[in-house]
Order: sequence, then structure tokens, then C-alpha cells
Amino acid sequence: MDSPITSVESFRFLGTTITQDLKWEPTISSLIKKAQQRMYFLWQLMKAKLPAQMLVQFYTAIIESILTSSITVWFAGGTVRAKQRLQLRALQRSHTAEDTQADTQADTLGCSSFSVKMRSTKNLSFLIFVAFAVLLLLLKDKNNPDNDTVQKRFKTTIDEKETASKMSSYVYSWPKCEPNTSAANISGFHTLPAHIQNFLFYRHCRHFPMILDIPDKCGGPGKSSDVFLFLVIKSLPGNYERREVLRKTWAQERKVNNLQIRRVFISGTSGGGEEKMRLNKLLRAENKLYSDILQWDFQDSFFNLTLKQILFLEWMERNCPKARFHFNGDDDVFVNTNNMVEYLHDLQDNDGSKHHFIGHLIENVGPIRSPVSKYYVPVQVEESNHYPPYCGGGGFILSGFTALVIYNMSLSTRLLPIDDVYMGMCLARAGLRPQAHMLVRTAGLHIPSKVDGHDPCIYRDVLLVHRFLPWHIFLMWVQINDPGLNCSSSSNISNTRWQK
Repeated sequence: MDSPITSVESFRFLGTTITQDLKWEPTISSLIKKAQQRMYFLWQLMKAKLPAQMLVQFYTAIIESILTSSITVWFAGGTVRAKQRLQLRALQRSHTAEDTQADTQADTLGCSSFSVKMRSTKNLSFLIFVAFAVLLLLLKDKNNPDNDTVQKRFKTTIDEKETASKMSSYVYSWPKCEPNTSAANISGFHTLPAHIQNFLFYRHCRHFPMILDIPDKCGGPGKSSDVFLFLVIKSLPGNYERREVLRKTWAQERKVNNLQIRRVFISGTSGGGEEKMRLNKLLRAENKLYSDILQWDFQDSFFNLTLKQILFLEWMERNCPKARFHFNGDDDVFVNTNNMVEYLHDLQDNDGSKHHFIGHLIENVGPIRSPVSKYYVPVQVEESNHYPPYCGGGGFILSGFTALVIYNMSLSTRLLPIDDVYMGMCLARAGLRPQAHMLVRTAGLHIPSKVDGHDPCIYRDVLLVHRFLPWHIFLMWVQINDPGLNCSSSSNISNTRWQK
């Protein structure tokens, strides 16, 4: 008896995804992920100073084979946008692997504007040639009797670039991300709320143009280790009052015990038409005064908080990879940055180069399936009924090491709209766990009715509390920093500082 023929949207054959409309975006997206992951390992091998011959062998076997897999089938038929994504992302990873080494070696090849070529390259052969040539030149330097001067030459190049160019901006006009219309074929799609349908249509979109960039915020990648605590604050474009208060209070850029604090607000866009233009002008004016805003051209919403996080992580990996510790949180939290610096400085045997992630720990929970909830996540978005342990997104503290781990795990982790859960997912994939800390109170404080909720002594020992109004943040910061503050007869959260 004849078997029925079933029509499918796509199928995989010999590692290549063939779609019904013969578009190659799924194949190229897959190659981007694989290339990113493998370039990360090459970067680690280079940092470990493995012999150059081994680096060449690793590249040839592990990376070049991915970039050229079935290339004769799909490359000619790929869209311009898809080819740009492949070439830019893969080459960016090779450029990031000891960024200034690559620049120096490319200059030897006569590519004096390597970064410009990275953004404007038109064919895949240039990508493969540059990555392979960098490794060959490393091998050449290895056998050069003057090899002991190579590191000095690299350092000179770093210093010259950072002084002369102040780290050129990475504002790149990514092509508009088109919706994945096949999402409409998901079972039950048309019963979902509009914002969840929209999330599914654009879930694959991870790259958006930068409107505001401050690439030298940390002094350049090589000097970013001078930043002890990097305050990364999520803020909507219209939250001007909150940003202004934070700049004058706990988010001041300063030194505490000679340890440097730096600040950025991360934002998308809000509204449309004239409103969007006015708010963009507001952020541009603020950034001109304070140089503390990173903005991307995507709609800033609750369901796009994860997107905001991964865009920042990508920026961080490029511009501030060596910052010791990060605070990541909302613009309506009260943070005692004096306490935070003291706590982090007192960590045993961890200067930010090891795993550390603390906050208000949430575990043994799963997606909320009630459509009336703000946190509603249907099975069409996340099938599992269990989330890994995570810390509440109002505010958490992590090491620079852990931030880079999360970034690298995010490259191959499908987006989930709940950003704090997504961080937990990335940690779990890396075999790491977040930890609870009793002085991180993103769920607020339980204050007895007989106690004055505005007593500064209640907040004197905290690391952070969520949530505060702008005026309350200002008042509390002034009060807890009053040298005459007497808390001998007041209530404190804990008698043991930094207790976990």
C-alpha cells in the first residue's frame, strides 16, 4: 500500500537545514552558534599560551571545517543579511580572541584597518583567510629569535590604540530582523496573548543597532581590570528622574577604599513616532553630560529584558571583559555600594576571577501558566515545568568570571522572556549555581508596623533592597552616610555583617 507523503517546513540533511522556501537562514544561524563556541575555545587556548602549531591544528580541524561545511550548497543562496551575520559574528570572535594581538598581526598583513574590514567584509574567503593568517603569524613569531619582544609590541599597540582612538564605537547598522513566520504554526499559537505571539515571532533576533555607545567606559578592554565594581542598571528611556537620583547617590562613579566604581544604564527605545524621538533625544542629552548610557534600537519592554541583558553581555565581553565584579539590577533599588565594595573586597580567594553569583535565591519553582499573570509563560514558550535555581532580577551581584561564563552560555541558549530565570539557565548549563545572601532583599523587607519604615538604621547594613521611590533613595542615602547617625537603639536587619 502506498505511504502518504507528508509536507514539512524543513528537514536536515548531512548537517544542512533545507527549508521549504529554500532559504538558508537556519543553516547560517546554526553555523554562527558553532563558530562562536569554537572561537571561544581558541581564545582560551591562546590565553593558555599553547604552542602555535597546536593552535593552527585546532583552527583547521575545529573552526575552518564548520565555516566551510556544505558551503557550495548554501552560501550562494543566502541573503545579504544572513551572510553579513555569519561573517561579522564569526570574525568578531576571532578579533576578540586577544583583540589587540589580532590587530597587530593583521597590520603585518597590510590590514591596517582590521576593525573596519571586520564590519564591511563581503566574502567568506576573507574571513577564513584572516583567521588562518593570524594563526600562521603566531607560529612565525613563535619561531622568531625576537619572540621575547612580541608581548611588548602587543602592549604598545594596546596603549596606542586606547590613547589615540579611545576605543572606536561598535555602532553597526544591523539589517532589520524579520519575523519568523513559521512560529504561527506552533500548536495553540493563535490563542496566545499578542505580546507572547510577538515574542515567538522575534525570539531568534539577538542583534540590534546601537544608538548610544560608550566603548571606552572601562578604559578599554586591557585596562578594564581597574574597574572593581561595575554597576549595570536596567532603565526605561522615560525614567529620567530615577537615573538622576542614582547618579547623585549610590551609583556615583567614585573610589571606595581606592577601589573604582563605574556605572552604565542599559536601555532600549519606548513608544513610537514623536514620543520615541523625544525620548531618544533625552537619552542622547544625558549621555552627552554623563557618558553612562548604552542604548539599542529595540522596543524596551518586560518581555525584552532578556534581550537587553544579552546585548549588554556582548558589549561587556567586547569592551569591559576584565571588570572584577558586577552589580546588575533595576533603577528602583536601593544599593549600599559602600557595603557592597567592602563585602566583595573581603571575599576569600576571589578577586573576580572565580565563580560568584549572589542574590535573593529562588528555587523549586517553574513557569507561571496563568494568563492573567505578568510572568505568564505558556508551554509554547517553555515546555519544562521546572526552572533551575536563579536570583531575583531586581538586583544580584556576580564576578567578572561568571559574567563571561553567562555570556558564552547565552550564545547557544534559546531566549526566555524572564531575564532572571534566563541567567539561571545559563549558569545551570555551565554547571554553576547562584547562592542566597540574606542582605540582598529584592522581595523587600518585612518591617513590623511599630517600626518606622524610614529609619535609616534598618538599611545601614544591607547590600540592596527593592523597591524604592526616587525621593526615598535620595533621603536614605543621605541619612545612612550621615557621620552623626546613631543606631545603638534602632533595629538592624542582622547583627552579623555579610552573613549568608
